[in-house]
Amino acid sequence: MRALYSAATGMMAQELNVQVISNNIANMRTTGYKRQQAHFQDLLYQTMRRAGATTSAQDTQTPSAVEIGSGVKAVSTARAMSQGNLTPTERDFDIAIRGEGFFQVNLPDGRIAYTRDGGFDLDGQGRLVTKDGYEVAPGITIPEDVQSVSISAAGHVEVTRAGAAEPEEVGRLQLVRFVNEVGLESLGDNLFGATAASGAPAEGLPNEEGFGSLQQGYLEEANVNAVTEISALISAQRAYEMNSRVISAADQMLQAASQMFRG
Repeated sequence: MRALYSAATGMMAQELNVQVISNNIANMRTTGYKRQQAHFQDLLYQTMRRAGATTSAQDTQTPSAVEIGSGVKAVSTARAMSQGNLTPTERDFDIAIRGEGFFQVNLPDGRIAYTRDGGFDLDGQGRLVTKDGYEVAPGITIPEDVQSVSISAAGHVEVTRAGAAEPEEVGRLQLVRFVNEVGLESLGDNLFGATAASGAPAEGLPNEEGFGSLQQGYLEEANVNAVTEISALISAQRAYEMNSRVISAADQMLQAASQMFRG
């Protein structure tokens, strides 16, 4: 009976949906996290009678078809790349992006990753790095004898040395954009990788056309809404239950047919 297989695909689809929702909820406090949403498509159909088929010698035609579907499949877990709320941290090297863009991060294997997580620190050499120690491109080093660090909305990093009257610029942060941000590959550790679907990264400077501005002393929260996720979780749970009831109903129908043969 086709209903058994169709309902089984529905249960598997809702199981994946719950996994996506649970990951969103788990990352509600993850800096720069972008929520995912599962998308589905119906599977192939068996056509019992085509629409427009001739039904008489007078060339009358059927206005609609008889098609039996075979269930559902998952096609993507796309991310919503909308802006998250900015939270003050009062840390000099916490930098939030207000608007479009990603920070570039140099990985140890030579690859370049991209992130919205601006929770940076300094390593033993004074270089600006991520929480995992990956260097933030294009490479900015803060001298040892500084009293204060200022990062402007346009990405200018200025330091005030001990005894100096004027601040000194030691570098400027850059941002990158993608034609299709949804096509980025999730690498974990708040990092993304470029793919053929995302397109090549386009470099630019903060506060320029098409790029967002920077906010020192702030971090971008995850764009996860607790109410939305709980509502989606309840809907997924009910859909799972309904598919399980279809399986039970199909099983009872098969059992009734089997008893008729026995009788």
